[in-house]
Amino acid sequence: MAIAFVNPSGLPKIDVYRQVSIASGSRLVFIAGQVAWDAAGVTIGEGDLAAQVEQSYLNVGTALAEVGGSFDDVAKLTLYVVDWTPDKMPPLLEGISRAAAKLGITPAPPTTLIGVAALDVPDHLVEIEATAILD
Repeated sequence: MAIAFVNPSGLPKIDVYRQVSIASGSRLVFIAGQVAWDAAGVTIGEGDLAAQVEQSYLNVGTALAEVGGSFDDVAKLTLYVVDWTPDKMPPLLEGISRAAAKLGITPAPPTTLIGVAALDVPDHLVEIEATAILD
């Protein structure tokens, strides 16, 4: 595996991700921000943050698989959430949990969550981009 995760002493331990990833692979892969579209471009989970997070994670997984990777290769995730407030954390975590169960993973790369005013289309509530390292 090209990625090792670390929670440095002196930084808070976050349950859902690690603070640092160390990459040792040779191919750097950038996955464009994935929204809750299915393969036909139809939005999944209109108005449902958990469903959209789940679909966005699944789309990242599909993109990774296409280039011979998986979530084990992800060094960094960035999540953009429309009109973020802390009360959106439970549905966000629910969507991640559902996607992780379907993908058979425990997503733990360093993650940044950014609240935004809007995304590409009004129906989208979340967008997830990934950086991966493949051997």
